[in-house]
Amino acid sequence: MRGLNMPKRNLMLTTLVIILALPLTTSILRPQTADAAGQTLASTANTHPLCSKIGTSIWVSTAVRMWCNPPRPTSSNIKTPTTHSFGSNVNAADPAEDVSPSGVRGYGQSETSIAGIGPYVVEAWNDVTGLALNMPCPSPVNKEEGTGFGFSANGGASFIDEGGPPNANCKRDLLSGDPSVEAWYSGGSAYFYISSLYFPVFSPSGPPSDTRTFVAVNACKASGTGATATISCSQPIIAAASTQCVTSMGTPLCSLLDKEYLSIDPVHGRLYVSYTEFGINPPPDNLAFGQIELAVCDIGTPTGGTGPIGGTAGSPVCKPGSSGTQTHPGSPYFAVAPGPKCENEGAYPAVDVATGAVYVAYEFNLFTDVFVPGCTTTPTQNVVNYIPFKCLTLPAASCSDPAGRNAVNVVTMLATLIPGYSRFPLQDFPRIAVSDQAGTVSIVWNDAGQHPLGDILLQSFTLGDLTPVQSAPVRLNQHASGGLHFLPALRNANANGALNISWYERSSPTTTLTNVIGVLNVDPLTTSTPGRNTLVTTVATDWLKVTAFPFFPNFGDYTDNYVIARPGVPSTGTKLYIAWSDGRTGIPQPFEAST
Repeated sequence: MRGLNMPKRNLMLTTLVIILALPLTTSILRPQTADAAGQTLASTANTHPLCSKIGTSIWVSTAVRMWCNPPRPTSSNIKTPTTHSFGSNVNAADPAEDVSPSGVRGYGQSETSIAGIGPYVVEAWNDVTGLALNMPCPSPVNKEEGTGFGFSANGGASFIDEGGPPNANCKRDLLSGDPSVEAWYSGGSAYFYISSLYFPVFSPSGPPSDTRTFVAVNACKASGTGATATISCSQPIIAAASTQCVTSMGTPLCSLLDKEYLSIDPVHGRLYVSYTEFGINPPPDNLAFGQIELAVCDIGTPTGGTGPIGGTAGSPVCKPGSSGTQTHPGSPYFAVAPGPKCENEGAYPAVDVATGAVYVAYEFNLFTDVFVPGCTTTPTQNVVNYIPFKCLTLPAASCSDPAGRNAVNVVTMLATLIPGYSRFPLQDFPRIAVSDQAGTVSIVWNDAGQHPLGDILLQSFTLGDLTPVQSAPVRLNQHASGGLHFLPALRNANANGALNISWYERSSPTTTLTNVIGVLNVDPLTTSTPGRNTLVTTVATDWLKVTAFPFFPNFGDYTDNYVIARPGVPSTGTKLYIAWSDGRTGIPQPFEAST
């Protein structure tokens, strides 16, 4: 059930001095302090220079925060939630697995991603068991990993909690969450790819032998039907590694990779990973405030053959992979946005399956727009980059810069305080999708320009030259005022070229009851607000009453949705899966619903 029959990779990449936020599996006990969200955390566990900058000059993901300051369970007397019937909302996780060998209960999962193909669905999440309970390596069903996932063989009607993806090197590096999931048919078989941050394990005996941070991908094959269906996954395959290392007081320190996400080219057999790399040198170093980068994995051919650099569906070959060493780090496969003077973060990719071109969107001047002199008068923007397929050669890219770039100004929700949500500050990351039928690439994001508690906005651009389609962004939520709208999801256009967007919403400014709302079959060329929004959740969650959660943010930095994959072009059908973190049981859990 777990572990594809493929050679195990000797990942000689042990860990870095804890930069990102991987919940380290260290047994060091530290004094406890309470953060602004009221959670109890271990006091500073990591002396890496980037950790001291969090909250003062850079915004980083949940995984990085936990890696710098690993959370600890604060209570062991909270009752295990009873089983509920969720109707068309399905809990993809099993809380019964969130217990350590010593009997400590863990509470909650968040940061969901989802993909589906045929009857199979995979939903992945940040897993509290690996992130907060110091699980031994190895643990049953790989529960020591910070990434967890559930598998469905009946179209999302029910899931089996698979624990974590396999990782034979868990004593040195751990899958640290921030997952993304993609799906593909190759050779008549269904494959899923689960990406994660992959961080070094900090040991009381001293720094690890390799302090680089990584992005890794587990390749999983689904097979069988009904109750006998299984999914088996490879060992972590390194997609990208730190490209900057220095020695400070005798300790090697390396740059931090953060917020990775996946998109697939099913025609050419490519899996793309976008992410941010934060350097450890101060400005004007080009990595200081986050360089947006792109990695690529050769996953073979649609017929099941081997790709141009030896990759197959079950055993991808990725570039830059783990190229270089701690002493002589390698370079990224493609630097999408190098050398920012203000922070870049939150990169998401989308593939134009008709041409093989890749579009990468990210937020520019997040957090630095308030806290860094020189950035406080620079517009905050969501940026879209165009990289033609001719540039994306293997094993090395043949271009050094995107062929096109455009941006839209954002009125950020950075200072928005959301009752019951343990993340501050908020982000406005753009989610992105290509529609060949409409000839567009579109982004959506939460924006406070028209409404202080945020609207969900859409901006489309023409493919290639990135000319704006709409003269101004279009609001997608029906209500122009009222409650909160944030964390939208958008992954791919459906077979008709239409977009499906989902988000968290509160009906008024005075409630903390939170639902997931969607707007379906949106024309990317629209210039007006769609006439109808759809309620996704069958039960609203009162976020103020969901307290059993030892790390943040309690409901994640992102939600997700995915139009079911299929062979050929446009490579999508019309069935839509939506994934989010839901607190209806009293703890955040990864839920799924489908059309």
